[in-house]
Amino acid sequence: MSGDQLSAVFSALADPTRRAILARLTEGEATVAELAAPFRVSQPAISRHLKVLEQAGLISRHRRATARLSRLEAEPLRAATTWLAGYQEFWDERFDRLDALLTSLQDEHSD
Repeated sequence: MSGDQLSAVFSALADPTRRAILARLTEGEATVAELAAPFRVSQPAISRHLKVLEQAGLISRHRRATARLSRLEAEPLRAATTWLAGYQEFWDERFDRLDALLTSLQDEHSD
C-alpha cells in the first residue's frame, strides 16, 4: 500500500460516522438509507461519507436492481493494521524497559 493510500485509509477512519458505517458493513451489504438510519444526518451526508470510504478503498459500491449497495473491502484495513503492528515492537520494548526500571526501584526500596 502506498503512503497516499495509507493516508486516505487513516483519514477515512478518523471520522466516527465512517467507522460506524464500516462496523455496520461487517454485517453485510447495505443501501444508503440503511446506513443513514442510525444517524441524525441526511442521506446526502451519508453519501459523502461513503464517497470518502470508497476513495480510500474501504468500501465498494454496486447496483442491484434499483438499489445502490455498499460493501466492506477489508484489505486496506489489513494494510493499516500491518503498518501499525510495526510499532508494537517499539511499545513492547518501552514497556519492558519501564517494567525493569520499576522492578529495580522496588528492589532498591525493599533492601
